[in-house]
Amino acid sequence: MATRIGCDNLVYAIMTAEDTVSTPPTYSVPIRAPGVISVNINPNASQETLFADDGPYETATTLGSIDVEINKAQLTSQNKADLLGHTIDSNGAVVFAGNDIAPFVAIGFRSLKSNGNYRYVWLYKGRFIAPEDNNETKGDSINFQTDTISGQFVKLIYEYVVAGRRLQPWKYELDQDAPGASASLIATWFTSVRFPS
Repeated sequence: MATRIGCDNLVYAIMTAEDTVSTPPTYSVPIRAPGVISVNINPNASQETLFADDGPYETATTLGSIDVEINKAQLTSQNKADLLGHTIDSNGAVVFAGNDIAPFVAIGFRSLKSNGNYRYVWLYKGRFIAPEDNNETKGDSINFQTDTISGQFVKLIYEYVVAGRRLQPWKYELDQDAPGASASLIATWFTSVRFPS
């Protein structure tokens, strides 16, 4: 059994038109964001049990908010403008404004597995919030000061029909070594946001 041992090839695509009940979302061409250290995805699902006849009788689960945290070596000026809705002025400086609105984005990346294959991932619809900006002086040893950005993702409104089921996806994942894994899909994984078929 292969386990994940790495993470690279982070990309993001800005949602140019939101999805509706009748139309799928559209996105910009994915933009590379090198220097990824980690991508943490936490779907806050909840599960409840109904008790009847003196015992557990029924159980149900629901998907809650999907928290995503990305740690990068550095958030570039362009990353900040794209992901947080800031503006870059003619001096090349980032303008942080109180009325900035972060756009919906999709993010993609891959995780190296211990057998040399990769797991490929797309998350479809989320917004990020401005990260903390911590800086410290250089001392006897070097402490790398990396950037962490957090956001929340949601499921799509638009439904895809997959294997006869109507689904509102929030994540799309493909293991390179899975039976029937599409080599052509893997080869083009980062050229555009990939959807179920």
